Amino acid sequence: MNDEHISSAFDRDLETVQALIMKMGGLVEEAIMNAAISLDTRDEELAEKVRAGDRVIDDLEEQIDQETARTIALRAPTAIDLRVILTVMKIASNLERIGDYAKNMAKRTTVLAQMTPITGATSSLRRMARETERMLRDVLDAYIQRDAALAREVIQRDHDVDQMYNALFREFLTFMMEDPRNITPCMHLHFIAKNTERMGDHVTNIAEQVVYLVTGTMPEDNRPKSDKTSLDPKVSPQVGA
Repeated sequence: MNDEHISSAFDRDLETVQALIMKMGGLVEEAIMNAAISLDTRDEELAEKVRAGDRVIDDLEEQIDQETARTIALRAPTAIDLRVILTVMKIASNLERIGDYAKNMAKRTTVLAQMTPITGATSSLRRMARETERMLRDVLDAYIQRDAALAREVIQRDHDVDQMYNALFREFLTFMMEDPRNITPCMHLHFIAKNTERMGDHVTNIAEQVVYLVTGTMPEDNRPKSDKTSLDPKVSPQVGA
């Protein structure tokens, strides 16, 4: 980014928006981990905290949209400045979606708390969520530091999240075939696993935007997707957002 072409007024606007982005990102990171912890420990109170907190995340996205619209209207940004603003808007949108997935995870905690636990499943989901949260933390650092290399590393790490999802998917199928009573809880757990995998996709979206912001071009390499289950409708049930 060429600082010579950015006015002091735009700098102030950008600092305000970046502070909002980091606040929003921090809340989303917390929501991911609290949702996973509440599932693993059957803590319904913590799950409700995640659900209630999603309103704050939504409000921050709306505030960011308003600030960026105001900046466009008042500052007549150059092409480079506009790239920054558009990147911020897309990051906020992806953060909001990740927050929704964390809320969805928390919604299932109350239901699953009334069912017989599936051995090892919630701890595996917690590890998957932890990796996604780490990816999000790193991509936000990449955004602030304008570090395209770190952003590309995050894109590659989405492969690990996909591999975790694939392993869980196969595990849930095994549990369901072994005992029909496992079908309902495993369907809920699969919903959570798929939502967590989608979180990783949105983190990757953010990473791609960071690369675009720094370099002016989107990454050319295809994402290293490893989620094969969705390719076969016979084995992959429809999972809503």
